[in-house]
Amino acid sequence: MKTKISYAITAAWLLLALSFGCDEEPVASSPEGVAGTEPAAPSKPLYAFGLEDIDGRTATLGDFQGKALLLVNVASKCGYTKQYAGLQALYEKYRDQGLAVLAFPANNFGAQEPGTNEQIKQFCSATYGVTFPVFAKISVKGDDIHPLYRFLTDPASNPRFAGDITWNFNKFLVSRDGDVIGRYDSAVEPFDSGLIADIENALARSPQ
Repeated sequence: MKTKISYAITAAWLLLALSFGCDEEPVASSPEGVAGTEPAAPSKPLYAFGLEDIDGRTATLGDFQGKALLLVNVASKCGYTKQYAGLQALYEKYRDQGLAVLAFPANNFGAQEPGTNEQIKQFCSATYGVTFPVFAKISVKGDDIHPLYRFLTDPASNPRFAGDITWNFNKFLVSRDGDVIGRYDSAVEPFDSGLIADIENALARSPQ
């Protein structure tokens, strides 16, 4: 009698399990064996932009995640070109605390960056001893604007600090969390007291 009851209970449980599973679609496994696993998206939109460095290697701003960033559109034949010296000194002073100075050569203003990437690299190294990252020449304004600078200047994506780049050596400060927290005109020198205060405040805050 007990055996028949045991069989009956087992059969009932089997039917119940089948009834719950019969309407579900099979789950396809990912290459890693975990269903639906996808690469994690960058934590902030700024980190997703693809770049090319001065040597032609691919990169993204995500490579600098966790650092405070100073983004500068630069040129080799501008009245502000001497700011390279200040930017290098700024980088040397604060890089161990987490600052990265990132330079973006552009020929948008007065044709003051006419050279090739190799010529720009040689100029930066030989004239100012630049060791901070310099990227391949891009456009920072107009129809061919690079997506990074479209993001930085568009009110929809950067409402606090939007607006066209006005000349060579405009500067954007980015927090350790990937938020744009400051914008500075070309005339603002790298060791301007206000810029230094903002950089030090950004460095003092740990990424969230």
